[in-house]
Amino acid sequence: MGSRTDNFAALVARQPDNELFRFSLAQALAAEDRGAEAVPHYEYCVAKKADWMMPRILLGKLLVQLGRRAEAKPLLADALRLAVDQHHEDPERELRALLAEL
Repeated sequence: MGSRTDNFAALVARQPDNELFRFSLAQALAAEDRGAEAVPHYEYCVAKKADWMMPRILLGKLLVQLGRRAEAKPLLADALRLAVDQHHEDPERELRALLAEL
């Protein structure tokens, strides 16, 4: 039986336009400390859906971990705007704290 990453990679290979499969693959890669490999999949999700907050948050955090703070800041700011617009209070608080540190 393959790993979650292998399973999601196979799904993405079959349906590369499916942002939910890519999001799941990115999360699995990040969980395996393969964050650099997760970045393009999160970027795909961000580009595909302008109102999808979670990939922006996760990609922003990942970029911070990878030392790419300048790239992370606009993503996190965009995620904060979405959190406010969509009334997600916990992510809003977390994002304000993250942005204050950048």
